Amino acid sequence: MKAVHLLALVAATAMGGVLAGCAEAPKRLYYWESFQGQLYEYFKGDRSGPEEQLRILDAQAQKARARGAALPPGFRAHLAMIYLRLGRDGEAKQELEAEKVNFPESAQYMDFLLKRMTAPKS
Repeated sequence: MKAVHLLALVAATAMGGVLAGCAEAPKRLYYWESFQGQLYEYFKGDRSGPEEQLRILDAQAQKARARGAALPPGFRAHLAMIYLRLGRDGEAKQELEAEKVNFPESAQYMDFLLKRMTAPKS
């Protein structure tokens, strides 16, 4: 009798494992890909220039769009910072506005950055 219960327990455990293996992984909220690593390299002072960083981020944004995935918080703000380094103020402003729209909790900080962009330089 104990052998039957043990066999039933093993069969139930195996069946549970099979069903768990078939379960679909939950969809991620944001498409992070290499964004965190790229941020780390940027702030560490890596040797790649802003053009190379922009190329990497653009490629990541295209992959996210192709998958119908959302870009993570801070992605557009970081992109804006790179645009500013390249002297592309108009594109930087667009990215800060997009960050504000996609993450309303960042609106106060994005407004601060936008105001600093338009303030006369002394």
